[in-house]
Amino acid sequence: MDVSFLQPVFAASGPYATVCADVTHTTENADAELELRVRAIAEQLTEQGAPEAVVEAVRARLLEGNDGGAAGTLRGRAVVVSADGSVVLDEVLADAPGQALAVWSPQPDLLPVLRRLAGRVPHAVVVADRVGADVSVVGASGEVDEKQVEGDTFHMRKVKVGGWAHNTYMHTAENQWEENLGRVADEVGSLARRLPLRFVLLAGDVRARQILSDTAAAGWSDLVVSMEEGGRAAGADREPVDRRAAELVAEHEARDVAEAVEKVQGASAHGLSVTGTEHVVEALRKGQVETLVLADEQEDDTLLVGGSPLELGVKQQDMDALGIHGQVVPADRALVEAAVASAAAVVIAPRSALGGAPVAAILRYTDDSTDAGR
Repeated sequence: MDVSFLQPVFAASGPYATVCADVTHTTENADAELELRVRAIAEQLTEQGAPEAVVEAVRARLLEGNDGGAAGTLRGRAVVVSADGSVVLDEVLADAPGQALAVWSPQPDLLPVLRRLAGRVPHAVVVADRVGADVSVVGASGEVDEKQVEGDTFHMRKVKVGGWAHNTYMHTAENQWEENLGRVADEVGSLARRLPLRFVLLAGDVRARQILSDTAAAGWSDLVVSMEEGGRAAGADREPVDRRAAELVAEHEARDVAEAVEKVQGASAHGLSVTGTEHVVEALRKGQVETLVLADEQEDDTLLVGGSPLELGVKQQDMDALGIHGQVVPADRALVEAAVASAAAVVIAPRSALGGAPVAAILRYTDDSTDAGR
């Protein structure tokens, strides 16, 4: 996962309020239920010493946009607010957390947020008919861009006109469909060249999907996944399309985790991965980490952090060697901030897959001092 979107969080001044909340808004009593949940979160933050401005910013953001409209379909939301009341993170969660997280702390508590984030797999969803398509694009940072590609409706319908003109009308309509969908294919091709798309989901009219599949350029033809359901007509149900896209995102995320764990195991023989807190901390200090692999379940371990996120130590002797004084920080929070500071990716994996270790790392390079902890 690209965690560069967390940079504004660490650029702000702490302490921080970190919240993961259920903002479901689908029942008749949704307003009252949501207000009660948000009130409980606000009370927890106040009890922990969060200033009124911070608590109010959290409350306002959790209630914002949940009026039963499009935003009312949200299930979970993560919000981080800095000491001055600025909202420095506002993200959709994949589902509603069973128990709300509400923490006021010197460092943001981001591991629970990363575990629950909605999928951040770059992809495109194309719902096509013979006039054009609705194209939704999700980037690596989770942002969504929606656009419509429209063609010409002239001679769109194949009709039985009889006589010598029949074949002319038939071919003209077919040519128009292909021209319209050629525009859609060009748009998707442009997206595939600019973005690291992992899949392109095609839904809608069967002939439109066939034309798009047949004309897909080499840059995205292997990415195509087609489905029968979905359409562009007014009132058409998009839920099956959204559900299928979510399934594909989950499949790719699971594959990414499996590949990261496999790479940790395979690269250790060549010194290009390390396992265990001490070895990962050393690699982070040297800027070696390409991908930080954090176990989904962490213990109450701590690290020492100096004046910058990469001034890390497991024990005081490490900090003495750096000639600095360290502040005690929960290990997972320090590791996430160090990953962001060093432009490393972050993968959350089952602890059992890491052999019980809390953390591992895939390295950009190795040197004579690299110890894989074998």
